[in-house]
Amino acid sequence: MRVVWFMRTVAAIQTRIQCRFLRTDFKLVQLAVVLFIPLTAPLALVTQSFAQDTTQDTTQDVKQTDADLGESDAKKSDADTEAARREFRADVLEWVDELDSPILRVRKEAERSLLAAGPDALEYLPREDAVVSIEKSERLGRVRKALDADRAKADVDTKSTRIKLDKVTNLGDALAAISLASGIQFEHDADQSIPVNPVSAPLAFWHAVDIVLDQANLDVNFYGGDSETLRLDPRSEKRPSRVDSAAYVGVYRLEPTSVASRRNLRQSELNRLNVVVEVSWEPRLTPIGLTIPVAQISGKLDDGAILKPQESSRTIPVTTNAAIAFSEVYFPLQLPAGQPSRISSLTGIINALLPGPKKSFEISLAEPNGKQNIDAMTVQLESVRVDGPLHEIRVAVELDKAGRALESHRSWIFENEAYVRLKDGTKAEHLGFEVYRQTESGVGVAYRFDLGDDADESTFVYRSATSIVPNEVPFVIQDIPLP
Repeated sequence: MRVVWFMRTVAAIQTRIQCRFLRTDFKLVQLAVVLFIPLTAPLALVTQSFAQDTTQDTTQDVKQTDADLGESDAKKSDADTEAARREFRADVLEWVDELDSPILRVRKEAERSLLAAGPDALEYLPREDAVVSIEKSERLGRVRKALDADRAKADVDTKSTRIKLDKVTNLGDALAAISLASGIQFEHDADQSIPVNPVSAPLAFWHAVDIVLDQANLDVNFYGGDSETLRLDPRSEKRPSRVDSAAYVGVYRLEPTSVASRRNLRQSELNRLNVVVEVSWEPRLTPIGLTIPVAQISGKLDDGAILKPQESSRTIPVTTNAAIAFSEVYFPLQLPAGQPSRISSLTGIINALLPGPKKSFEISLAEPNGKQNIDAMTVQLESVRVDGPLHEIRVAVELDKAGRALESHRSWIFENEAYVRLKDGTKAEHLGFEVYRQTESGVGVAYRFDLGDDADESTFVYRSATSIVPNEVPFVIQDIPLP
């Protein structure tokens, strides 16, 4: 309003005095402009401020609307998930009821449906000690066993870690890429700037390591590292290529290291050919109960003859250790006739149990007979005794459906981490242990600790793989020179 009034006033004044000041009317215009600017500036600022406030309010409203929509979507998603869970539970319970159906076809279909439902159905199955009919008990037993195995397989990565070396240029880059993907560190004294050619395709762990070590003239010293570190040393001058010498299958690397033949001139049944093979595995995954069935070993010689194993034993046991990621295996073979110069191919099967991820069991020392169950493993605190200045903690470790896991290779249980967390949060390592009980399904281990007066307020911690799955992989080793 002030602007309109001002413009009308200027127009009136200019009209009245136009005839008297024709020569100077431009001054009035200049005056009008000069007066107009200070009057209109506040209005422009007010308009601009209003526009900015409006924009900010609109932006905030949009953000709030987006947040409300996001929250609404999240609630809808949660509701959908809960509805799906309830529907799944209802289906499982219905299938369980149908295991008692008087119609055989319905019973079989219900069992197939439970198996197809996957491991998520386990939590809705009746307890193992539930009172049910013999028919239902047998079918539930098969379902539970199959789903337990599926869940264990899902927890265990039986495939080799995939390594990408497509962007590396030197030794330092290559080892860093392998460490990033596998979690394994490397200790060495070599020059980090040694050139390494990139590889476009992803590689298995050991294949990637071998490609890098061949270019850097390095070798693995298993005795110099540990479960998380590989020691690399300069290789011997005549050491052949690691890549050309090895076979890669699953998490394993196999390399023949020596061949020895023996001919007994009086007792031909004692003639033999022994091939020593170095079997290594990814350090992150130490096999349990690794064996090689002798009957599955066979070979083909360069003269076309078939190489057969000796009938000395059923299996070849392979010792495994978490701190050393390899073992040497002797393949007992029959001494071939003729004069072959090499084994063209040597085939066989590796049987092992592979552990899943490690989980922590935590039991208060003040809790008598404290017990904790995770997956297929149960850890129970049987007693805490004062033994002079030390405390003896007796622990029972049981593995449900242990099978081969506790047949003869129990060292993996004793290698598991066991310690006491004191009330101030510090860790007390055990000073030694002894085994006081062994059964088909578990062991009893007595650990000794120096806990002082803090035992009652401390917690026993046991870390172990809680799921174990069988793993069987075939292998082929090619081109082995004969003596």
